[in-house]
Amino acid sequence: MGLRTWLGLIRSLAIYYNPVRQRQLRTFYRGLLSPGQLAFDIGAHVGSRARAMRSAGARVVACEPQEPFAGFLQRSLPRDIVLVQKAVGQSETVAEMAVSSLHPTVSSLSASFAADAAEAPGFGHVRWDRRQRVQVTTLDRLIAEHGLPDLVKIDVEGFELDVLAGLSQPLPLVSVEYLPGLPERSLAVIDRLTRLGDYRFNPVAGEDARFLWPDWRDAGAVRAWLRSLPRDGMSGDLYARVVSPD
Repeated sequence: MGLRTWLGLIRSLAIYYNPVRQRQLRTFYRGLLSPGQLAFDIGAHVGSRARAMRSAGARVVACEPQEPFAGFLQRSLPRDIVLVQKAVGQSETVAEMAVSSLHPTVSSLSASFAADAAEAPGFGHVRWDRRQRVQVTTLDRLIAEHGLPDLVKIDVEGFELDVLAGLSQPLPLVSVEYLPGLPERSLAVIDRLTRLGDYRFNPVAGEDARFLWPDWRDAGAVRAWLRSLPRDGMSGDLYARVVSPD
C-alpha cells in the first residue's frame, strides 16, 4: 500500500473520529434507533457511523469494499457489527471503483461521478488516481440475509441511485448524501424513493447531527430546497421517512 493511501486513511481517521463529532453522532442516532433494531451502514468508510448506531443499541451491518478501510474495519470493529466487504448496487456483480488515495471519502463506483465532480465546486483539489475491483451485492440480498432494516444510511459518492435500484420495497428510514454542486443526483434519488413509497424528508447540513427542519416535508418541498442551494454550499445527509399506510 502506497504512502498516499496511508495518508488518506490517517486523514479520514482524524476527521471522523473527532471526539466531539462522535458524541454528537451517538446522541443523534439514539433519537432514531431503539435497542434491538437493525441498521445498515452502506459506505461505512472508517466505521464512525456504524459505531454510533451500535451505541444506540442497534444491530449493525456495515458494508465497505474499499481498501485499506475494509481491512481496518475487519481489525477494529466490535465483533457484534457484521462487516460485509462489498459495495452495494443494482445487481450482484464485480465492478471497478475510482479511488482517490488522498481523499478516499470521494472514491466512487459511479462511472460518471469523477468527471461530474471535477467540474463542481469543492472538488478541484481531488484526483482519482487508481482503480480497485470490488464485489457488489444488493440491498435486497442484504435484507434476505439479515432482515428488514429500520434505518439504512447510504453514503457512496454519487452511487446512491444505483444502491436504491437494487431495492424492491420501501424502507422505514433512509439517509442519503446530498451534494449541492450535483443536485441532479439527489433529485433522481428523491424520485426513486417516491416510486418505492410515500416518503417525507428532512436534511442534516454537514456533520451537524441535527435536523434542519422542525417538521418532515414532502418530495416537492425538498426538491425546491435542493434547487435553492448554492452550488458551492455545504453537503449533508437527506433523511427520508416512509409514511405508514395506517
